[in-house]
Amino acid sequence: MSDLDATTPRVFLARHGETEWTKNGRFTGKTDLSLTANGATQVAGTAAQLVGPGRLIDPVRLARVIVSPRHRARQTFQLLFGEENANNHGHAVDEAKVTFTESIAEWDYGDYEGLVVSEIRACRKEKGLDGERAWDIWRDGCEGGESAEQVADRLDALVSEIRAIQQPYMNGEQPVDVVLVAHGHILRAFVKRWLRYPLEAQLPMMLSPGGIGVLSYRNHDVNEPAFFIGMSLPPQQ
Repeated sequence: MSDLDATTPRVFLARHGETEWTKNGRFTGKTDLSLTANGATQVAGTAAQLVGPGRLIDPVRLARVIVSPRHRARQTFQLLFGEENANNHGHAVDEAKVTFTESIAEWDYGDYEGLVVSEIRACRKEKGLDGERAWDIWRDGCEGGESAEQVADRLDALVSEIRAIQQPYMNGEQPVDVVLVAHGHILRAFVKRWLRYPLEAQLPMMLSPGGIGVLSYRNHDVNEPAFFIGMSLPPQQ
């Protein structure tokens, strides 16, 4: 498979743009923040370059767009696929293909909502936790929120749903790309479960606010999930 022919189905991971809490590293789960002006600019730049007819994410090739219901994700969806993106004029995604769902909402941080990592570790130390090793969300989850096991379970259900959509068309019989519009932690967790890694597995990843990641399958085989570490892009039209 060449990167450009895009015959094997793909899953695009779209992280929302910057918020006020993104800037200082505060854990933002259910708190319904808006994008900053810079965050909107980040997403608009991505949309202009990568979303639209003939671009990397082409609306006519999409089977589903799955969006977190949080406001910052909804704003990002609109900047990518709405009239805000001039590339989309006359090429909007069919509303029937768009789903807003908690299945791709950010990790529920529970008691750690609004805190930074150092504050979380200090709080846990006061409780006598983590005596031998530092807190790690991928292993320890969040007090009052979701455990790693709970996150893995809901993402596994979503992975299965996406594979059921794409499996009949692994050789390009029809375009069935999927886009997830969501958040930093949950999208990185999704990558691990897509690759069938446990969440506690060491797989350092970065996904910038407003950025796009790409998953697919090796050898046109639904049983060989993979991720792109680099790919060629369609020429600009």
